[in-house]
Amino acid sequence: MKKHTAIVIVLVLVAGLCIAIGLRRRSDSQTVRIAVIPKGATHNFWMSIRKGAEKAAGEVGAEIVWSPPEHEGDRERQIQILEDLLMEKVSGIVLAPNDDNALVPVVERIYDQKIPCIIIDSDIQTPKRHSFVATDNYEGGVIAARHLGETLDGRGDVIVIRYAQGSASTEKRENGFLQTMEKEFPQIRVVDTKYGMETVDTAIQATEDLLTKNPDVDGLYACNETTSHGALKVLQDKGLAGQVKMVGFDFNEVLQDGLEKGHISGLVVQNPFRMGYEGVKTVMAVRENQSVPEYINTGVRLVTRENLSDPDIQAVLFPK
Repeated sequence: MKKHTAIVIVLVLVAGLCIAIGLRRRSDSQTVRIAVIPKGATHNFWMSIRKGAEKAAGEVGAEIVWSPPEHEGDRERQIQILEDLLMEKVSGIVLAPNDDNALVPVVERIYDQKIPCIIIDSDIQTPKRHSFVATDNYEGGVIAARHLGETLDGRGDVIVIRYAQGSASTEKRENGFLQTMEKEFPQIRVVDTKYGMETVDTAIQATEDLLTKNPDVDGLYACNETTSHGALKVLQDKGLAGQVKMVGFDFNEVLQDGLEKGHISGLVVQNPFRMGYEGVKTVMAVRENQSVPEYINTGVRLVTRENLSDPDIQAVLFPK
């Protein structure tokens, strides 16, 4: 009798364990896992995107899979990350492509497999994505050109620190700047440009090269966080900060300090927190068969020393 009772108890325990495992597996299978793949992970910009994505995920009960390449600009690594995520069958993908052409085949496969794919920050050359969430980068370049042109009173020589070929977002910023300068400030010459590439060190080298070739320039435009950071450091090291009028793009503590000291005339800033937030929210909308806009404009602002403390600027730079 005791032996029979013991067997029954064991069977009940085993059944309970099996049910628990089954429920756990079912629960796991129902977890919405959204992969967020930025261009890199070392800059404030990408950290703000992550915070925005995590806030949205918390609101909808999803899990964020944060999967940056080890080095910004590594398109091959980004492609491999996406291939791996396809095998894992994630619920949706938010991607900032390092190259607007090289990542097209894998992005189209994601779309064809009916996985919600939202492109953020920098667009890609295929219509096979559900939405594009980003700054109006061309407008950002226009804003930069107008501010630098007015700072120089419409006269002078200017150099431009570009970012990298194949980066659609920064190419639009560069084009917006160059075309606006040519059209609206005919007495300002853009005398030279060079790619600063992915790191502060490479941006420093590019800026030094341009200033060696063009020692008497009046102004400088840098089109992202790394190029702005590198250009500022060179101007400071050479004693040219404030003398050569600089307009940069994006924001971090070093650039904030340069702005406050008058070493930077203005910074064009984006809203990366909102990019991450809207990217995840849009994935969820696609999953729920809701109609989503083809393009979501997350806004762009000019920050100067005079308006840095304005509440609306602070809300963009330091989102809660």
